[in-house]
Amino acid sequence: MNESLDSRTTAGAPAPTPEPPARTSAPPPTRLRQRLAELRGPAVAPRPLDARALAALAANPGCRRRALLDGAGVDKGALAQALGSPAPFGQSQFAFVRGNVFEARVKADGGADLLRLLHERLGGGAPAPEPDAVRVPDLAAAGPQGRAARTALALEEACAGEAEGGWSLLDHPMVALDVAGSPAYLEPDAVVVHPDGSWTVVEIKSFPMLDGSADSAKVGAAARQAAVYVLALEAVAERMSSPSPGPLPGGGRVRRQVLLVCPKDFSNLPAAEAVDVRKQLSVTRRQLVRLTRLEEIAAALPEGTTFDLRPADDEQTPTRPVEELTAAVESVPAAYAPECLAACELAFHCRRRAREAGAVEALGRGVRGELGGLTTVEGVLAAALVRAGSGAAARASEPAAGSGAAVAPPALDPAQAGPDSPTGPVDATDPTVAALRRAAALRAEALAAGALAAGAAAGGPAAGGMP
Repeated sequence: MNESLDSRTTAGAPAPTPEPPARTSAPPPTRLRQRLAELRGPAVAPRPLDARALAALAANPGCRRRALLDGAGVDKGALAQALGSPAPFGQSQFAFVRGNVFEARVKADGGADLLRLLHERLGGGAPAPEPDAVRVPDLAAAGPQGRAARTALALEEACAGEAEGGWSLLDHPMVALDVAGSPAYLEPDAVVVHPDGSWTVVEIKSFPMLDGSADSAKVGAAARQAAVYVLALEAVAERMSSPSPGPLPGGGRVRRQVLLVCPKDFSNLPAAEAVDVRKQLSVTRRQLVRLTRLEEIAAALPEGTTFDLRPADDEQTPTRPVEELTAAVESVPAAYAPECLAACELAFHCRRRAREAGAVEALGRGVRGELGGLTTVEGVLAAALVRAGSGAAARASEPAAGSGAAVAPPALDPAQAGPDSPTGPVDATDPTVAALRRAAALRAEALAAGALAAGAAAGGPAAGGMP
């Protein structure tokens, strides 16, 4: 915390006469919260971030739009609906109910099945947990900040009593993680404290585990989500007042292996496997660090920018003009990629705008990386053109004998384009341009050969010049 200059006095000098405190600006956190409230709407409650949203946010750290909207707590689903690009995004009601029923089954009887599975997979030689000896602390508190503080206290108490060699089960704890300068409150399914004082994250999912294996894509998504919880718990461990180091290598307390619990073979019986999240943890940590801070993004917005939908009296129907709302959204740069369609409510809006602008981002990150400085589809097509009347391109422009098909002639070489050209001049020495022109030449040769072959087959012997 910054120390106020008014609170300092010179050593040995008499205290000055008290004066009314000068009016100063609010500290940065308060100003940031006020600014985010203005962006969200003064009467709108913030939408909290969860681990799924953070995993998706970390997967696209260059998207300032998502970082700001998520940090401000804007309801992106309602915003997409008001923009006219709703996305069928979210978990189905059936999957939600099934997940809650299965989680209740796993945690029944004080978590006996859960602790049994954990001891089998990650026990590490510790004594098996006795059902009546497992500590299940009460984590109830007022608000997310209170619950996070109560969770930190429960973890510290469990570690302080590690000499007793007991197990502790924290059911739906609350942890905080700093995301782009704003705290996000996360709620893991469970956290288990081992007798040695180490912590294991438990992730409970409703997708089945068939013959000891589950869908790899779903397991990967669960691992990325669990990595966010591990990262938040590491921050809790660093703030602990206990001076003793953790039992893990390097003095850590949070294990890099999480326990994934799923239904066994479509039944309601739990099965579990240990999942190593070290790779996901390093990726998530690196990408969260790269996120642009919210105050920097908000400071670059035009004065008066807000994403408030101004709902009507029914608190659901937006009354704000679509043009005004679109301008507010477009004032924040986005980094669209096709992967956003599975993770962001605004993906359909961003895809439509990217297509309208002809941005190569709509084709995927791999294509975008290969094209270098070419940022539009029009520019890519212009760079791929070859000089009219040269080589295979000229031959491709001629219709094949007897084919009856006409091939459009190629355009002029864009390297000769002037400053008034919509694509502008193209640097023919650019390796990307050279590769595009080589690919275009090969395509033209293939098309010419195919057209000649088709014409010969249609014309028969006459096409070959025989009488």
